[in-house]
Amino acid sequence: MKISLRSVVSFFVSAKKIILLILLVSLITLVVTTVTSIWLSKYHNLHFPSLGTIHVIGVEVYGGDINITEDGIPYIDWGTIYPGTFTNRSFYIKSNSSVSIMLRLRTSSVTFQSSEDQNVTEGLPIENPLNLTWTYDDTPLDPAEEIYVTITLEASSDLSFLEYLVAYDVSKFSFDIIITPL
Repeated sequence: MKISLRSVVSFFVSAKKIILLILLVSLITLVVTTVTSIWLSKYHNLHFPSLGTIHVIGVEVYGGDINITEDGIPYIDWGTIYPGTFTNRSFYIKSNSSVSIMLRLRTSSVTFQSSEDQNVTEGLPIENPLNLTWTYDDTPLDPAEEIYVTITLEASSDLSFLEYLVAYDVSKFSFDIIITPL
């Protein structure tokens, strides 16, 4: 079976539309893949360290993952947080009340800082970029009773929040954790 140059040229001339279509689809695929890879590389391994200062009323917190500042203020070092993942920390809560109480958990004073230590909290694209939950099940605590709880922090993986983190070069954040009787 001998293939002549004339038959090869004849094939390419008759199949030029198909060949052009194949080249066009390949080029479009290459461009879309490259653009997507560049875009996603901005979010690869996006992370930031954080601290949560704990303020309490009617209870005390200690042990587990609780740290204490030189001023005696309890805080949690969350370590490095990755958007969309869950990070757990555990500690004891002891009631200082003389009556049974139920507890409430909330956050306040969320502050995001750039790598140049500038506050960039203004302009957050979503209302609650951090979600804090705990294992406490609303069971009343008797006077002097102590319980072991785990709190879970999740930083949002919302695309507008991720774009905010990149645009403002967010490198760390902090917030207050407030535990009070209901």
